[in-house]
Formats: sequence, C-alpha cells, structure tokens
Amino acid sequence: MFKIGDKILYPMHGAGIIERIDQIEALGELQDYYVLKLAVGNLDVMVPISSSEEVGIRHIVSEEFLKEVYDVLSEESSKMPKNWNRRYRENMDLLKTGDILNTAQVVRNLLRVDRVKKLSTGEKKMLKNARQILESEIVLVEGKTPDEVSDKVETEIMALCQDEDIAEEK
Repeated sequence: MFKIGDKILYPMHGAGIIERIDQIEALGELQDYYVLKLAVGNLDVMVPISSSEEVGIRHIVSEEFLKEVYDVLSEESSKMPKNWNRRYRENMDLLKTGDILNTAQVVRNLLRVDRVKKLSTGEKKMLKNARQILESEIVLVEGKTPDEVSDKVETEIMALCQDEDIAEEK
C-alpha cells in the first residue's frame, strides 16, 4: 500500500503525488481512494486502493533508471506496421503495461513518424497522452519543469532522426 506523499505512476494517466486518502461511498459501499495530484496537467485523480495493483500503479523510477529511458528515446525507431490501425493497437498494448521504457518507445516512434507523415487523429491523441505520461514521471524524478522535460525528450528523440529513415514493416 502507498502512503500520502508517495510519488507514483498511474498507467494511462501519468505520474503524481498522493495528496490524501479519502473514504467515499460508491455503490452502497465505503471504499478507500488515493487522491493523486498529477505532475503535468494540474489534475486530481481518484484511484480505488482495492484495484491499485490491478491497474498497475507503481512507484516512479529512480533518477539512475532515467538513463535507460533516455537511451530508449535516442535509439533507432522500432519496426512498425504501415497500417495505422494495427500500429495503434500495438502501441496501446505497450502503454497499458505502465512500463516507462515501453512508453518511451511509443513516444519516440510516434513522434518520428509524425515528422515524416502526419499521424491519424487517434495516433495524435495517443502521442499526446503518452508524452504526458512519460514527461510527468520525468518531471517528478528530475524536479524540472514540464517545459524543460518536454524539450529534453524532444531533443533526445530527434537527435538521431536526421540520420534515420523511419523503419516500417513491409
């Protein structure tokens, strides 16, 4: 169980700090909820404590682990399907894991594809959400502003982009 003040990641929403634990009646039952203040977007999210493990809530990564994240951001793009619908499903599966390295991979690949050819509306929304999830965790780990983190993420991803063609499956 997490406690007030813990920095955690809520997959598909982002990283934040537990501000309090509230007990709320839902469907005739009292349930305990984490009230999470997200690091990016200035939102509060309530997460039922009873399902926190099931939805993949975890502590944020360490500062030392961020080196691996930046390594993933600067690596070559993964091979991706040309079909946007299949690519969307594969990326969604990666995001649902809550793993920061998978999220970094999705952000890297989609951002690079978007530079070459415009993403579908669904993929644009996915990229925006994935960036928010990734950058919110980095903000909490490094203690930098969202703008500073966003610029650094973009720089890491695009550094290789001049030398690389976006890899796609045939």
